[in-house]
Formats: sequence, structure tokens, C-alpha cells
Amino acid sequence: MKLKLTVTLMLVCSLFAGAAFAAGLPSADDLKTAVKEGVKEGVKAAVSEAKEAAQKKAAKFHIGIMTGTVSQSEDDLRGAELMIQKYGDAKDGGMIVHITYPDNFPSEQETTISQIVGLADDPLMKVIVVNQAVPGTAEGFRRVREKRNDILLLAGEPHEDPGVITEAADIATHTDHIGRGYTIPLGAKKMGAKTFVHISFPRHMSYETLGLRRAIMEEACKDIGIKFVFETAPDPTSDVGMAGAQQYILENMPAWIEKYGKDAAFFCTNDGHTEPLLRQVAALGGYFVEADLPSPLMGYPGALGIDLSKEQGDWPAILKKVEDAVVKAGGGKRMGTWAYSWGYTTTAALAEYGKRYVEGTFTNKLGSAQALKEMREAYDEFCPGAHWGASYFTEAATGVKNTKFILLRQDTYVLGGGYLGLADVEIPEKYFHIRMTPSTAE
Repeated sequence: MKLKLTVTLMLVCSLFAGAAFAAGLPSADDLKTAVKEGVKEGVKAAVSEAKEAAQKKAAKFHIGIMTGTVSQSEDDLRGAELMIQKYGDAKDGGMIVHITYPDNFPSEQETTISQIVGLADDPLMKVIVVNQAVPGTAEGFRRVREKRNDILLLAGEPHEDPGVITEAADIATHTDHIGRGYTIPLGAKKMGAKTFVHISFPRHMSYETLGLRRAIMEEACKDIGIKFVFETAPDPTSDVGMAGAQQYILENMPAWIEKYGKDAAFFCTNDGHTEPLLRQVAALGGYFVEADLPSPLMGYPGALGIDLSKEQGDWPAILKKVEDAVVKAGGGKRMGTWAYSWGYTTTAALAEYGKRYVEGTFTNKLGSAQALKEMREAYDEFCPGAHWGASYFTEAATGVKNTKFILLRQDTYVLGGGYLGLADVEIPEKYFHIRMTPSTAE
């Protein structure tokens, strides 16, 4: 732009210099007017050039990403920020549009639905990713599909049952609740636990994926020879709120340790419960294999006061700093995680999958063996060195595979101890046929 203005002013000056020799010097007013007009023309030319350049660089299509807020699911949101860094914000000519669903999403489903549908109003929108796919996502996707049939709809960690979400979504990905229902208790036993304590509440246990995983965990504990117990804790979305739910865990952990012993492993289904649980396991004893949605960032920074601002986005550095803090706090070889965040990776991987799908570098045969391989490739993109297993969900009642619902799991890393080798464990066939019962929904 500076060059345009300079050239224009030079032309104006040249014209007046020629006119000065031919007809005498112009008046001061004439010179002022001419310079003003020249500057105006230069600005117009520079703006036009800038707009043309921006149009050439502007993304040809948009990817909408909806996540929770920092307080509800920080890792998911950080994954969206990564994709903005990688592909640019749509407001600035980039590819990514990022929005968040309400913290109190169970009672504000219409807000979630309207936000999802609003993304489809963008004519350039070609992919919508929701992670976590909280209640209302399926209806939001259904309404989007009524308006647009050219948008790829991807759901991460859906809270709605597999059959419900995949009626609307093109693909849903979920932590392998069947495989992990077996490997988490197995990991607990490998770490030294003799009792497995499962902490949750009725809303979560009413979800097919979480209720089924609990049933598998209970059966797995019987098979591998450790005791399974269930403890109920307050739902953070209830009247007690997040603060009340976390305080409950803090206050009850001493009694649970006394009741079940220091050789008990603790597992909770809610992200908000994770931080106080980790704090007390480090201080009081017991084991923690991995979080419901595993990540070095899930609970550990808050529980142990770890400042990771300098390591943000550098997962090996994050893991090392968390590991050092856990060992220093006395939790070495008793506490674990995934080396890379599930929530962070899922947001980024689904957006990457959608981008490659729209661009044609990934196959259009959704539900095929090739699509499963490509989804694993999208996850591997953001987890160098980690190992992912992927499979399609099998409906226990019918034995039919749902090829729109992909299950993934990463190996467990014990802080101060290394990998457990769980990603390569073959899941016994019997666990694919266990069904959720009314008792598991209590």
C-alpha cells in the first residue's frame, strides 16, 4: 500500500513539474487539490489490491467447530484453537469458525441446537464438528441436514446413544468404552490395585456408552480377580454446581481410602470430579489409571499446581512436567494418563478429517475399512509416537456393527513408570456382547 501511495505521489509531482515548465508554476490551491486527488486514487488502488490478495488467500470453504468452554472442557477448546492457528479464523479469511455450547448444556439444549443450526447459515460451511457432542447435537445435526445436504457432520465423544447420534451424524468417534471397560481395570491390577472404585451419578449412567462401560468394568473385575465397587457423587450440572461436586470428592476421599484401602484404584466419569480425585490420590494413596477423557491436562495442573503456560501445545514437554510433579507429590507409578489429550486430539482430528474429506484426499466411502484407516491417520497426525487402536461399535443385542460410530483408545502411560501396553491388548469376545442393565444405570 505504501508503494502505491508513493508511486501515485511521484506521478502527481511529475505532472506538475511538466506543467510548471510549460505554463508556469501552478497555484498552491491547485497543487493541494491535485495531491489530495492523487492520494485518494492511491488509497483506492491499494485497497483494491489488498482486497484482491485477500480474496485469493481466503479459504474456499469453512469448518465449524463447537466445543465446551474452558471451565467445562478446556482440552476440547484448545484443540479448536490449534486448528485456528493452523488454518486461520474465518473472520480473517481463514477456514475455522469456533463457537462454544453453554456450560449448563443439559438444561439449555435449545441453545446448543440453535448454535449448531446457525453454522449452516454460512454458505461456505462444509464441515461441522461438535466435541463433546452434548445432548441436543443429534437434533441440531438433523435440522442442519434439513437445510443443507452438503455439510459433513462429525460428532466427538457423543453423550447421546450410538443409534441416536448416528441417525444424524455422518461419523461419531468415542473413546473405546468397550475396550477400555476391560483395559482400565486390567491396568489397575497391573499397577497393584486390588479394588476398583467407580464414581459416577445417574445422568451419566443413563448414557448407553457410560452405562455399558460400567457393566463391562464390573465383569472384567470379576474375571481378573479384583473387587468392583460403585460410589455415587453429585452431578456438577445439578443444584450443587461444579464447586459443590468437587468439594464432595475432596471430603469423601479420606473415608473411601479408609474403607477400600490404599490398594484401591479410583475412576470417575466426570471431568470436574477428576481434579479433586487426583489431588487426594496423590496425597492419601490409592491408584488412578486414567481419566474418563484422558489427558495430561485433565485434572493434573489444577490438582498439583502445575504451570504449563510455557509448554502449551507441546505434549511431550507437558507430559514430562506433569510426570515430574506427580513423582514429586508421591504419586509416581500410582497415577496414569494418555500421553496426548483425547479431547484436544478429537477436536483437531475431526476437523482435519473433515478438511481432507472435502478436499478429496480422503475417500468418500464413509463406513468402509478405508474410512476407519483414514480416521486413525487423522488422530495420528496430532499424536506423534503414540499408538491408537480403532474399531467400529458393535451393538451387543444384535451383533451388528455400526460403521458410523468409531471407537478409539490410546495406550496408558503411568507417570514415573512408562507405558502399560494396553493399546495392543486383545479384548475377549465376551465383552462385545455384554448389555447395559437397569442396575448399571443406577
